[in-house]
Amino acid sequence: MTLYIIRHGETQLNREGIVQGSGVDSELNETGRLQALSFFNHYHNVHFEYIITSALKRTHQTVEPFILRGSHKDWIQTPDLNEISWGIHEGQKGNAQQHENYKKLMADWEAGIYTSRIEGGESAEDLKNRLENVLIYLKNERFQQKNILLCTHGRTLLCLLTILKNHPLSMMSAFNHKNTCLYKVQYIDEAFHFDMENDVRHLNDEKKEFITQI
Repeated sequence: MTLYIIRHGETQLNREGIVQGSGVDSELNETGRLQALSFFNHYHNVHFEYIITSALKRTHQTVEPFILRGSHKDWIQTPDLNEISWGIHEGQKGNAQQHENYKKLMADWEAGIYTSRIEGGESAEDLKNRLENVLIYLKNERFQQKNILLCTHGRTLLCLLTILKNHPLSMMSAFNHKNTCLYKVQYIDEAFHFDMENDVRHLNDEKKEFITQI
């Protein structure tokens, strides 16, 4: 099994610094749609047997060109790939109190206190538990020897990377991630092997002519 794991494209809330999380179902902005087309333009020759997204529109729209092409066996949506819930911060623009709460939360997670959360939100442990459900599902024989395109969210991606690399959750901040960045991972002999990390070379295609026949 080869996983092509990408973060969704840019939304207007990303640009405005407004917290999204699992409770805000935002759409891609113009830049995000161009990023999605750039990714498709670069990887359209890869045959993805399965497409897996979160239940939120910004992931659907990021892989929409592949979905519309219709060459995959199935498009699977799961809330287990949703962004972490940021609780009372969702839908809010950054302010001093919010930054202080976030700073404390990151310090707790880096200290191994994975049950800490923003009021009304999820903890790192909660997020890890639902991502482990996804990995159990993917290890099914159905997906072996297949190319899978998986689109998720920033914090969810960071948490997923720690699981795939068998690192503690305290190392989430060690990984980089940009909108539509690609992590390419092979599952061989019950272990995950990374071929690409935070790859955004496809964004160089933004100034090229896009493929319009999908």
